Amino acid sequence: MFKNILVPIVDDMVTPKSMKMIADLVEQDGAALTLAYVSDPRAPFVYAKKASDYKVSDARHKKACEEHANELLAKAAKMIGKNVSLKTLHEYNATVYEGILAAAKKAKADVIMMASHKRTGLKGVFMGSDTHAVIVHSKLPVVVCIYG
Repeated sequence: MFKNILVPIVDDMVTPKSMKMIADLVEQDGAALTLAYVSDPRAPFVYAKKASDYKVSDARHKKACEEHANELLAKAAKMIGKNVSLKTLHEYNATVYEGILAAAKKAKADVIMMASHKRTGLKGVFMGSDTHAVIVHSKLPVVVCIYG
């Protein structure tokens, strides 16, 4: 059905159960899989006693983002296993859904498979939904898997 599936990952979804579910779905179609992680390129401001210490340097932030993304993507890839044609992609974008869409374009994906945390009420309003934003803005089909 699909030839190239993009799955954006976040820290809490990289579990043996969720990675097995992804691997099983991808194997059924004989599709290629791209795992993507989106980092905010803006270095955070932190509390410090001197004004000059308020900001983490851009270089330090980028290095930390790369290390975290590489570690998480490697962990996920190991759980997916060797039976799946797999690539990983680290995208920088201040807006998560835009980063996911950019990753899908780079990966030449024909579908995006995402998780939903099913946040409701005020939690859903205040935390927003990257999944919803991808569905609204994507030109590709989006498959939503319930997570959590």
